[in-house]
Amino acid sequence: MWLADISIKRPVFATVMSLLLILFGMVSISFLSVREYPDIDPPVVSVNTVYPGASAEVIETTITEILEDELNGIEGIKSMTSSS
Repeated sequence: MWLADISIKRPVFATVMSLLLILFGMVSISFLSVREYPDIDPPVVSVNTVYPGASAEVIETTITEILEDELNGIEGIKSMTSSS
């Protein structure tokens, strides 16, 4: 009951105490460690093929398009890039 009496008699004091409590909570939450979200590296797959003596068009039609069609069937792929 004494806390309510002080808050009614001194509203500025109650406001400052509330703001200090909020500030303390915000500072405290920034120092908490987060174990639920570990720092992981996403998996990366790299495919390198060599076809000596072939032009870029031949490599694209005989190798790159076939590999892209097969790899597109895998679920969860977010991006795919290729160069010939």
